Amino acid sequence: MTSSSIIGRPLPLTWGAGESQNLTGFFSLDELVDILDESGNHTGESMMKSVAHRKGLFHSTIHVWFYTSDRRILIQQRGKDKETFPLLWDVSVAGHIESGEDIEASALREIKEEIGLDVVEEDLEKIAIFKSVHKHADDFVDAEYHHTFLCKLTVPLEQLIKQDSEVETLALLPLVTFAEETWGMANTGKYVPHGADYYKTIVIEVKRRL
Repeated sequence: MTSSSIIGRPLPLTWGAGESQNLTGFFSLDELVDILDESGNHTGESMMKSVAHRKGLFHSTIHVWFYTSDRRILIQQRGKDKETFPLLWDVSVAGHIESGEDIEASALREIKEEIGLDVVEEDLEKIAIFKSVHKHADDFVDAEYHHTFLCKLTVPLEQLIKQDSEVETLALLPLVTFAEETWGMANTGKYVPHGADYYKTIVIEVKRRL
Protein backbone atom coordinates (compact mmCIF):
# COMPACT_ATOMS: atom_id res chain seq x y z
CA MET A 1 0.00 0.00 0.00
CA THR A 2 1.28 3.45 -0.78
CA SER A 3 0.19 6.94 0.11
CA SER A 4 1.61 10.36 -0.50
CA SER A 5 0.68 13.91 0.33
CA ILE A 6 1.96 17.43 0.12
CA ILE A 7 2.28 18.87 3.62
CA GLY A 8 -1.11 20.09 4.73
CA ARG A 9 -2.99 18.38 1.90
CA PRO A 10 -3.49 14.61 2.33
CA LEU A 11 -3.90 12.42 -0.71
CA PRO A 12 -5.91 9.18 -0.87
CA LEU A 13 -4.34 5.86 -0.10
CA THR A 14 -3.69 3.76 -3.20
CA TRP A 15 -2.39 0.31 -3.86
CA GLY A 16 0.74 0.76 -5.95
CA ALA A 17 2.87 -1.40 -8.18
CA GLY A 18 5.64 -3.31 -6.49
CA GLU A 19 3.99 -3.61 -3.10
CA SER A 20 5.38 -7.10 -2.53
CA GLN A 21 9.09 -6.82 -3.05
CA ASN A 22 11.99 -9.19 -2.54
CA LEU A 23 13.65 -7.83 0.59
CA THR A 24 16.95 -9.65 0.04
CA GLY A 25 19.75 -7.25 0.79
CA PHE A 26 17.50 -4.81 2.61
CA PHE A 27 19.89 -4.57 5.54
CA SER A 28 23.07 -4.47 3.40
CA LEU A 29 23.22 -0.67 3.14
CA ASP A 30 22.31 0.90 6.46
CA GLU A 31 22.73 4.36 7.92
CA LEU A 32 21.70 6.35 10.97
CA VAL A 33 18.64 8.58 10.44
CA ASP A 34 16.70 11.02 12.61
CA ILE A 35 13.15 9.99 13.49
CA LEU A 36 10.16 12.26 12.88
CA ASP A 37 6.62 12.20 14.21
CA GLU A 38 3.52 11.98 12.01
CA SER A 39 3.64 15.75 11.46
CA GLY A 40 7.28 15.75 10.37
CA ASN A 41 8.73 17.11 13.62
CA HIS A 42 11.99 15.74 15.01
CA THR A 43 11.43 13.46 17.98
CA GLY A 44 15.03 13.69 19.21
CA GLU A 45 15.52 9.98 18.50
CA SER A 46 17.88 8.47 15.93
CA MET A 47 18.16 4.89 14.76
CA MET A 48 19.42 2.78 11.90
CA LYS A 49 17.41 3.13 8.71
CA SER A 50 16.63 -0.58 8.68
CA VAL A 51 15.06 -0.33 12.15
CA ALA A 52 13.03 2.73 11.13
CA HIS A 53 11.72 0.77 8.14
CA ARG A 54 10.88 -2.24 10.28
CA LYS A 55 8.96 -0.07 12.75
CA GLY A 56 7.40 2.16 10.10
CA LEU A 57 8.79 5.35 11.66
CA PHE A 58 9.01 8.59 9.68
CA HIS A 59 12.38 9.95 8.59
CA SER A 60 13.62 12.46 6.01
CA THR A 61 14.83 12.08 2.43
CA ILE A 62 15.79 14.41 -0.40
CA HIS A 63 14.42 14.36 -3.95
CA VAL A 64 16.11 16.43 -6.65
CA TRP A 65 14.55 16.81 -10.10
CA PHE A 66 16.85 18.07 -12.87
CA TYR A 67 15.39 19.80 -15.93
CA THR A 68 16.86 21.39 -19.05
CA SER A 69 16.19 24.65 -20.87
CA ASP A 70 14.83 22.67 -23.85
CA ARG A 71 11.96 21.29 -21.73
CA ARG A 72 13.30 17.88 -20.77
CA ILE A 73 13.46 16.23 -17.36
CA LEU A 74 16.11 13.84 -16.05
CA ILE A 75 14.83 10.49 -14.79
CA GLN A 76 16.73 7.56 -13.39
CA GLN A 77 15.92 3.89 -13.65
CA ARG A 78 16.41 2.30 -10.26
CA GLY A 79 19.04 -0.41 -10.02
CA LYS A 80 17.96 -3.99 -10.66
CA ASP A 81 19.15 -5.01 -7.18
CA LYS A 82 17.28 -2.27 -5.27
CA GLU A 83 15.17 -3.68 -2.46
CA THR A 84 12.18 -1.54 -3.48
CA PHE A 85 10.80 -0.82 -6.95
CA PRO A 86 13.76 -2.27 -8.89
CA LEU A 87 14.01 -1.08 -12.51
CA LEU A 88 11.15 1.41 -12.18
CA TRP A 89 11.82 4.99 -13.28
CA ASP A 90 12.11 7.59 -10.56
CA VAL A 91 13.29 11.04 -9.51
CA SER A 92 16.64 12.25 -10.92
CA VAL A 93 18.38 11.91 -7.54
CA ALA A 94 17.13 10.73 -4.15
CA GLY A 95 18.51 9.58 -0.85
CA HIS A 96 18.15 9.50 2.91
CA ILE A 97 19.22 12.44 5.05
CA GLU A 98 21.74 11.13 7.55
CA SER A 99 21.37 11.84 11.25
CA GLY A 100 22.34 15.45 11.98
CA GLU A 101 22.95 16.23 8.32
CA ASP A 102 21.83 19.51 6.78
CA ILE A 103 19.07 19.02 4.20
CA GLU A 104 20.79 20.92 1.39
CA ALA A 105 24.14 19.29 2.18
CA SER A 106 22.44 15.91 1.87
CA ALA A 107 21.04 16.88 -1.52
CA LEU A 108 24.47 17.98 -2.78
CA ARG A 109 26.05 14.77 -1.48
CA GLU A 110 23.47 12.54 -3.14
CA ILE A 111 23.77 14.41 -6.45
CA LYS A 112 27.52 13.81 -6.46
CA GLU A 113 27.13 10.16 -5.45
CA GLU A 114 24.32 9.17 -7.81
CA ILE A 115 25.11 11.14 -11.00
CA GLY A 116 28.64 12.44 -10.44
CA LEU A 117 27.67 16.10 -10.74
CA ASP A 118 29.01 18.98 -8.68
CA VAL A 119 26.45 21.70 -7.97
CA VAL A 120 26.26 24.41 -5.31
CA GLU A 121 23.48 25.07 -2.82
CA GLU A 122 22.39 28.17 -4.73
CA ASP A 123 21.50 25.95 -7.70
CA LEU A 124 18.85 24.13 -5.66
CA GLU A 125 15.27 25.40 -5.53
CA LYS A 126 13.12 23.81 -2.84
CA ILE A 127 9.53 23.42 -4.03
CA ALA A 128 7.76 21.18 -1.50
CA ILE A 129 7.89 18.63 1.28
CA PHE A 130 5.89 15.47 0.58
CA LYS A 131 4.67 12.99 3.17
CA SER A 132 4.89 9.47 1.79
CA VAL A 133 4.16 5.95 3.05
CA HIS A 134 4.97 2.78 1.11
CA LYS A 135 4.09 -0.49 2.80
CA HIS A 136 6.18 -3.22 1.21
CA ALA A 137 5.58 -5.86 3.89
CA ASP A 138 4.26 -6.07 7.44
CA ASP A 139 7.79 -5.48 8.74
CA PHE A 140 8.90 -3.05 6.02
CA VAL A 141 7.07 0.28 5.92
CA ASP A 142 8.92 3.16 4.27
CA ALA A 143 7.50 6.29 5.95
CA GLU A 144 9.26 9.39 4.70
CA TYR A 145 9.15 13.14 4.31
CA HIS A 146 10.62 14.01 0.91
CA HIS A 147 12.35 17.41 0.83
CA THR A 148 11.98 18.11 -2.86
CA PHE A 149 14.14 20.36 -5.02
CA LEU A 150 14.50 21.44 -8.63
CA CYS A 151 17.86 22.06 -10.29
CA LYS A 152 18.66 23.13 -13.83
CA LEU A 153 20.86 20.67 -15.73
CA THR A 154 23.47 22.56 -17.73
CA VAL A 155 25.73 19.71 -18.87
CA PRO A 156 25.09 17.00 -21.48
CA LEU A 157 23.61 13.71 -20.31
CA GLU A 158 26.80 11.96 -21.43
CA GLN A 159 28.81 13.83 -18.81
CA LEU A 160 26.83 12.38 -15.92
CA ILE A 161 28.40 9.43 -14.10
CA LYS A 162 25.79 7.11 -12.64
CA GLN A 163 26.29 5.21 -9.39
CA ASP A 164 26.17 1.63 -10.62
CA SER A 165 25.00 0.17 -7.31
CA GLU A 166 21.96 2.47 -7.22
CA VAL A 167 21.16 3.51 -10.79
CA GLU A 168 20.53 1.28 -13.80
CA THR A 169 20.48 4.10 -16.34
CA LEU A 170 19.70 7.79 -16.81
CA ALA A 171 17.50 9.41 -19.45
CA LEU A 172 16.23 12.81 -20.50
CA LEU A 173 12.52 12.74 -21.27
CA PRO A 174 10.44 15.52 -22.88
CA LEU A 175 8.46 17.21 -20.13
CA VAL A 176 5.20 16.76 -22.05
CA THR A 177 5.79 12.99 -22.26
CA PHE A 178 6.69 12.82 -18.58
CA ALA A 179 3.51 14.71 -17.71
CA GLU A 180 1.35 12.38 -19.81
CA GLU A 181 2.88 9.24 -18.30
CA THR A 182 2.76 10.34 -14.66
CA TRP A 183 0.30 13.13 -13.94
CA GLY A 184 -1.85 12.02 -16.90
CA MET A 185 -1.49 8.39 -15.72
CA ALA A 186 -0.84 7.09 -19.26
CA ASN A 187 2.00 4.83 -18.12
CA THR A 188 1.99 4.74 -14.33
CA GLY A 189 3.42 1.23 -14.17
CA LYS A 190 6.71 2.58 -15.53
CA TYR A 191 7.33 4.84 -12.52
CA VAL A 192 7.66 4.60 -8.75
CA PRO A 193 4.11 5.28 -7.47
CA HIS A 194 4.60 8.64 -5.77
CA GLY A 195 1.03 9.63 -6.68
CA ALA A 196 -0.54 11.91 -9.30
CA ASP A 197 -0.41 15.04 -7.12
CA TYR A 198 3.30 14.56 -6.52
CA TYR A 199 4.04 14.32 -10.23
CA LYS A 200 1.63 17.14 -11.02
CA THR A 201 3.55 19.41 -8.66
CA ILE A 202 6.87 18.52 -10.31
CA VAL A 203 5.55 19.21 -13.81
CA ILE A 204 3.93 22.52 -12.87
CA GLU A 205 6.99 23.78 -11.00
CA VAL A 206 9.33 22.88 -13.86
CA LYS A 207 7.04 24.56 -16.41
CA ARG A 208 7.10 27.76 -14.34
CA ARG A 209 10.85 27.95 -14.84
CA LEU A 210 10.81 27.48 -18.63
